Amino acid sequence: MNDEQLIADLHSRWVFGWERNEGDAPFDFRRTFDGFYDFSSPDVRLYDDFDPEQRVATTAAYGSIWEPTFHRMVSAHHAVHDGPHVIAGHDLAVSTLTFVARITVPDGTTDIRTTTSLVWRRTPDGWRIVREHNSTKALPAGDLDGMLPGHEAP
Repeated sequence: MNDEQLIADLHSRWVFGWERNEGDAPFDFRRTFDGFYDFSSPDVRLYDDFDPEQRVATTAAYGSIWEPTFHRMVSAHHAVHDGPHVIAGHDLAVSTLTFVARITVPDGTTDIRTTTSLVWRRTPDGWRIVREHNSTKALPAGDLDGMLPGHEAP
């Protein structure tokens, strides 16, 4: 497998790391994504506009900001809509993909489309995320009906 294929596989697996099913164990960002992010890099920059506070994190510990949100979720189901598209050099690579998700909380359901761009650095432990930018758009209710295999509208 070449670097482009490896990064494409990692980015796709990253998307499904956010998957949640009713009754899952509490979400633990570090446990789920330890093999994806560079937790020791001093120059990490991570941003996701789905974060209500619009924070730019400078460490991979930013993942803990998602734990309260994910703890109250009933489920989160994803599908890759486009990509991943990868450019890989010797020590850095970038991947972009678009995913859709249906997020269910006790008081309702939200469908989203997110474009995500990740910059990966080759480390002694393998490729790790050092930059992340996610842009999310809420979709009209029911927009994803039939797009998430096995997960229809509530």
